[in-house]
Amino acid sequence: MNAFKKNKLTSLLAGVCCMAGLAGTAHADSLKIGMSFQELNNPYFVTMKEALEDAAKSVGAEVIFTDARHDVSKQISDVEDMLQRGVDIILLNPTDSVGVQSAVITAKEAGVVTVAIDAQAEGPLDSFVGSKNYDAGLLACKYLAENIGGKGEVAILDGIPVVPILERVRGCNDALGEFPDIKIVAKQNGKQERDMAMNVTENMLQANPNLAGVFSVNDTGALGALTAIESSGLDVKLVSVDGAPEAIAAMQKPGSKFIATSAQYPRDQIRLGLGIALAKHWGANVPATVPVDVTLIDKEKAPGFSW
Repeated sequence: MNAFKKNKLTSLLAGVCCMAGLAGTAHADSLKIGMSFQELNNPYFVTMKEALEDAAKSVGAEVIFTDARHDVSKQISDVEDMLQRGVDIILLNPTDSVGVQSAVITAKEAGVVTVAIDAQAEGPLDSFVGSKNYDAGLLACKYLAENIGGKGEVAILDGIPVVPILERVRGCNDALGEFPDIKIVAKQNGKQERDMAMNVTENMLQANPNLAGVFSVNDTGALGALTAIESSGLDVKLVSVDGAPEAIAAMQKPGSKFIATSAQYPRDQIRLGLGIALAKHWGANVPATVPVDVTLIDKEKAPGFSW
């Protein structure tokens, strides 16, 4: 737990869910939980996986993990397989918010509690737990705008079309819109992957040599963008979203162009998601949406931050 946290809603819900867990521990040994990730080639989701393993172990539940690898057809098939294996709860981290709807419907028809984690999903979910992604984009891009003096050209390194990414970009657009002397001159999809983001950023820098700043929708993409910026020799400031360990380390290097990231709390999200799902499974009413705060981490705060 770090000093930048304390979201009162998170603390309250965690307490409620913990009590629900204690009440149902006697039955937990028969619980089977399915967790479908959009990808596991990302430290953010690996952190979630580790937190879920620990939380499930504490109540004696079995967990089945799957990795969609950003393939919605595979994710739908993974969910169907978990249902065949008799899971009681599905925690779903969708790779496509709309495309995964059929899996959510199938889970509902099977009477299985389904909670989306990190990214919203269409369909009859029992609840959704995720970061305030609009705020993440807003905070990062306001900080970027202020640090380039409120003027100049900015590019957006976009990602896959899931709700969190769309919301981050919307927040960024709104923040930059408050500065009439800032112009968004490029918006390209780096697919949230390091190598792809590096290549895309190289292209944006070549096409727009006067760039003053770049907003990346996630830290993995930002690290690729940072490599491109450093190779270019241009004075381009970079902001992002996630709070990943490697990004936090990169920000602390002398002269780094990576100046801030809107940090999420993956451990909190998964623990809350599991708690909400357990409460629903044991008959409690649960909120339809549980928003989790984000925190802007700049170079000054970076030394004391970790997931």
